[in-house]
Amino acid sequence: MISQLPQPQFLPTTRKEMETLGWDELDILLIQGDAYIDHPAQGPALLGRWLTAHGFRTGLVSQPGWKDYGDLTVMGRPRLFAAVSAGSMDSMLAHYTAFRKKRSDDALTPGGRAGARPNRASLVYTGLARAAFPGLPVAIGGIEASLRRLSHYDFWQDKLRRSALLESKADILVYGPGERPLLELARRLSRADGFSRDAISGIDGTATPLNPGDNIDGQWLELSGHEAIEQEPRLLVETTLALERLIHQGGRTAFQRSGGRGIVMRPPAEALSTEEMDFLYGLPFTRKAHPSYKEAVPALQVLGLSITTHRGCGGGCSFCSLAAHQGRRVVSRSKESIVAEAAKLSARKPAALSDVGGATANMWNAACLTKGECGRVSCLWPSPCVHLSASQADWLDLLKSIAELPDIKQVRVASGVRCDLAMNDEKALREFLQNFVGGQLKVAPEHLSESVLRLMRKPGQELFEKFLSAFERFRPDGQFLVPYLISAFPGCADNHMRRMAEWFRQRGWKPRQIQAFIPTPGTVAAAMFYAQTDWDGRPIFVAKTDRARLGQHSLLTEGLTDSRPGPKAARNNSRFRRSGR
Repeated sequence: MISQLPQPQFLPTTRKEMETLGWDELDILLIQGDAYIDHPAQGPALLGRWLTAHGFRTGLVSQPGWKDYGDLTVMGRPRLFAAVSAGSMDSMLAHYTAFRKKRSDDALTPGGRAGARPNRASLVYTGLARAAFPGLPVAIGGIEASLRRLSHYDFWQDKLRRSALLESKADILVYGPGERPLLELARRLSRADGFSRDAISGIDGTATPLNPGDNIDGQWLELSGHEAIEQEPRLLVETTLALERLIHQGGRTAFQRSGGRGIVMRPPAEALSTEEMDFLYGLPFTRKAHPSYKEAVPALQVLGLSITTHRGCGGGCSFCSLAAHQGRRVVSRSKESIVAEAAKLSARKPAALSDVGGATANMWNAACLTKGECGRVSCLWPSPCVHLSASQADWLDLLKSIAELPDIKQVRVASGVRCDLAMNDEKALREFLQNFVGGQLKVAPEHLSESVLRLMRKPGQELFEKFLSAFERFRPDGQFLVPYLISAFPGCADNHMRRMAEWFRQRGWKPRQIQAFIPTPGTVAAAMFYAQTDWDGRPIFVAKTDRARLGQHSLLTEGLTDSRPGPKAARNNSRFRRSGR
């Protein structure tokens, strides 16, 4: 894989920057809702460099105004297409708390100010692009569009909404990692004599509109239609589970009818190979915010000295958007590539790496040893699959190799770790805790009720308690555990929260990382919240109103604050008092 265009210091954002590169026009214009940080953890920056490396002149407009389309036209009309992303998270999640209150800041905006992107940014930016460039193909992608590719429950409106593809009137929706679909789209449009639906149909990892009169292949899988789900909410659970199987197992095209139209969803794109991942993450990212910004972008403080080691997650948690977006298959970079990136970061001055990991740090190099199709919804639940290879010793060796570099001051893992994988190798766990964790280790038991944990697809309380015991044996002085907990999950009643509060109260432990459940579009848990059933169609209790959800949340947060621990609990509290800080 050889670059056909020199990589610029930054992707061009103005006509002057284009002219400096000798470009008279763009091939592709990327539009995003985040500030421009030239870092491989930022999707548009990553995709822009990938497309440039394959010979396509790619420019980037970040956080454009949305009263008119003037900000989109500063570099002229692109030759092939425009691609829209709301940003690193769903724009509604970026704007509102779990109790639908407006957030006061935004870490991905210069100065940390809130309000630099519109609600449902994918829809708004697509409308601007259509107005700015009539007749130009427009693609939508990123996590907002990816998770809203079918009919989905929108928590902020408390209603079922249609596919983002149909609502935005885009020509094509890219779901999951976008490298292969966007590159194929660019190649097809560069060969085509003008834009046509045929030119962009049939690309894996994409969805396209289904119009009245379109021929429907008899081998395609028909999912429950939008109107049918409105009539029978339980069908959203069935549809989401079917989508999950399609994403994890691949191989089939599906379609969904909606308001006389619909969408056709191709199988997921083939994941990048390790060699392709190494190439991609080895491109010359500056790891800086664009120099035009007068104020710092707060997220850069976290991202700056972090290294991404892999994509995907085999956990299959029912509430997690990452697996719904990236898939369950873990694709890892090579040890050599990761160590080389760490060496490059420390080349100018000694570096203290803030994070080396991914969504689940100790899942690096995880692989499935089976050759056939797998029917499991999770590689780790209800117990780790015997066919899952996830060597904790190899992961530890990677961290040690980075730490041995001459100008690396320290290596920390701030990403979460899976307790069930860590407990497979207590020797590796001991070394990890003693050498690669700062003051806090993040783990995610999420809950302590077995019935709620089942609906979450998380291991039981017994495993968490075993991990706690191992942590106490191995941890150095000054190290504390940070447990992530969720309140008001579908199937969680007040009595479940009281029992969890009592468990912590008995230990004098006051965890601070407690999140009220937010039904993220496209996840199984969001479908259960909407339908008020489990995945087998059985009714479950759901705290639907903000008042009921806040009540559950308070049972844990306020109950612990008001507790008066006894002597044993007070001793325990001295060890755990900094949890979540």
